[in-house]
Amino acid sequence: MADIAAPNSAVQARGSRSSLHKLMQRKSTIAFLMALPLILLIFILVAYPAGYAIWLSTLNKSMTKFVGFANFEFLFKRQTFWDVVMQSCLFAITAVIFKAMIGFVVAHFVHNIPAKGQRKWRGMLLVPWVIPPAMSTLAWLWLFDPSYSAFNWIFQQLGFGTISWLGETGWARFSVILVNIWAGAPFFMIMYLAALKSVPEQLYEAASIDGATWWQRIWYVTLPMMRNIIAITALFSTIVTFANFDIVRVLTAGGPLTSTHLFATWAFKVGIESGDIPLGATVSLFMVPILAVAAAFILRDINKRGSEV
Repeated sequence: MADIAAPNSAVQARGSRSSLHKLMQRKSTIAFLMALPLILLIFILVAYPAGYAIWLSTLNKSMTKFVGFANFEFLFKRQTFWDVVMQSCLFAITAVIFKAMIGFVVAHFVHNIPAKGQRKWRGMLLVPWVIPPAMSTLAWLWLFDPSYSAFNWIFQQLGFGTISWLGETGWARFSVILVNIWAGAPFFMIMYLAALKSVPEQLYEAASIDGATWWQRIWYVTLPMMRNIIAITALFSTIVTFANFDIVRVLTAGGPLTSTHLFATWAFKVGIESGDIPLGATVSLFMVPILAVAAAFILRDINKRGSEV
């Protein structure tokens, strides 16, 4: 009986080793194992803090009592909260649209420069994106200074009046959006430039032979070939812009009053400066459903385009 059992066990061992070998040969298994450290890192740095923020949002100010959705109900009744929602949407949508437009135009400009000069232009145009936002915003703060504003000095030389850039609601919103566009447009430019270089020249040649104008080549050749890159770049920029903190914090600190507060800056003010950490966590959580809707809409559109192709 022992002699019979030994061959059976050996066969089972060889079978298990063979199954393990086949499993390791699968590309999906190898890819999962290689991505596992990153998945664990994301869980530690993203999933756990997000779960902890959800837990904090269900506590009272002293974090000693479970209050359920009381913090959410409190925010819904505050006009300041709805102002922050409006300002965040206005800030993100306006900034992303202009960054995409400027990035697209500048990418075409750089793409049409001879290869020898492209490296120099790419380096110079990427400077606003490379500089830490807090540091570059300090320079913009001087440009908008009410007493020593470089912009107001130029306007005075031209015979115009001075502008209270950061003291009036409309101009303050314009200022933070302008700085965000200046800092973020190079990212769109470099992404679109990479996408332009991947468009086959044969498509442009065929369009030219068919008599297509410059605008028609862009509309029927360039944009369709770049639409997935445009969508992904816009989604990534929307997420980053929506959660922007440093530009508004350094430039206006949410003022005048609360007219330029975004979710991140108001959550900091409520949670850290006012000492109500659960309410600050509740404010930050409201970014999730808004960004989830935007992501689902864009990614669904990409999947739809992929199935059509």
